[in-house]
Amino acid sequence: MHLSPTGPRPRVLHLTQPVDGGVARVVTDLVRAQLASGLDVTVACPDSALTAELRALGAKARHWPATRSPGPSLVREVRHLARVIDEVRPDLVHAHSAKAGLAGRLAVRGRIPTVFQPHAWSFEAVGGGTAALALKWERWGARWAARVVCVSEAERATGVRARITGRWTVVPNGIDPERFHPAAADTVRAGLAQLADIHPAAPLAVCVGRLCRQKGQDVLLRAWEAVVRRVPDARLVLVGDGPDRDRLREDAPKSVLFAGAVTDASPWYQAADLVVLPSRWEGMALAPLEAMASGRAVVVTDVDGARESLPPSFAARCLVPPEKPAVLAEAVTELLLDPPLRESLGNRGRQHVLTTHDVRHTAEAVADIYRDLLDTSPATKRARPSRTGVGVPPLERSREWGSAKARSAEHGQPLDAGCGAEANQTTQRIEATEHRESIHS
Repeated sequence: MHLSPTGPRPRVLHLTQPVDGGVARVVTDLVRAQLASGLDVTVACPDSALTAELRALGAKARHWPATRSPGPSLVREVRHLARVIDEVRPDLVHAHSAKAGLAGRLAVRGRIPTVFQPHAWSFEAVGGGTAALALKWERWGARWAARVVCVSEAERATGVRARITGRWTVVPNGIDPERFHPAAADTVRAGLAQLADIHPAAPLAVCVGRLCRQKGQDVLLRAWEAVVRRVPDARLVLVGDGPDRDRLREDAPKSVLFAGAVTDASPWYQAADLVVLPSRWEGMALAPLEAMASGRAVVVTDVDGARESLPPSFAARCLVPPEKPAVLAEAVTELLLDPPLRESLGNRGRQHVLTTHDVRHTAEAVADIYRDLLDTSPATKRARPSRTGVGVPPLERSREWGSAKARSAEHGQPLDAGCGAEANQTTQRIEATEHRESIHS
């Protein structure tokens, strides 16, 4: 994303809750890239470690006192967010996750171009009546999103099957391959105090993620009993914290270690022989991408985005059905017993990530979405250029943004005129590009 050094900078407001885990890392990576490109970036989120990190990057951080899930405080949270929006006066709002997507769209109601990025659908995270309410909201709230950004084609397809309408774009998650890179496992293990009592040659499986039902560590613990029967000296490390920590500790055998929350998971990937992610649902998890970038073999469950995160040839060895401990145990055991195969998978996995999931590709794909929305927003169209520059919209005053349509045609990516009359047609389109668009109504 490139801007004119003389023109005013477009203002982008990111909204996020949660403030940890994969969503926080995605927001941080996007903010870093957008600041480097010259955007004026503000993030509204609860005060947290994320706030400090964003400010260190040079972004503005505004306190938004929000809980992780919808509840009685929602009305107050929406009002607070509306005040933040009035003060920041963004040209575009980008809401991350179900909670920020709910509050953000209620606060904006389509008055400003709004990007909603679910990072896994809310109605998959709950059951019964709560799931029905979440789905009803997502169908209703879609009218207030100028674009819905999914991190995988599977996540988009789940939304379409659920009859959520809107303009879709698929932008696969990306990671920083310079931060996540291979290293000698024995050297890294020697520097991790939690592994001091483990034999340096012990087969080591690592699971990185929030300790919660979504991530499926309970399924992995049930599978682990079968693993250690065949690989008695194997050890498992759960890296992360969360609401299920105490229950998981009670159920874990002595061969399982709890590393707790860490600010940097990269040493744990490097220390591992195998990285496991037994999720019940995802959009596209970062952990397998980070593990592959670190040159490590992975085993993941076949949930939204997982298959797309792997090279196609990995499915037979590395992809297992969710909530099937016996199948998971077999896949983990086979790889722990086959070091040459693990090494081959690790090398091929890193090349796949470098080609397909570099965070720089992700940032540029999101930049293309912003250009399109800001070039075609009603507010932009109303403000026509004048000789004095008064009333000139930010993008027209930034010469190098240019026309999104021209750029898309240049790359063979046709763009729609927007929703409008097409909102009543049952059409959809997927572009076979690095970030793919569709219309579904």
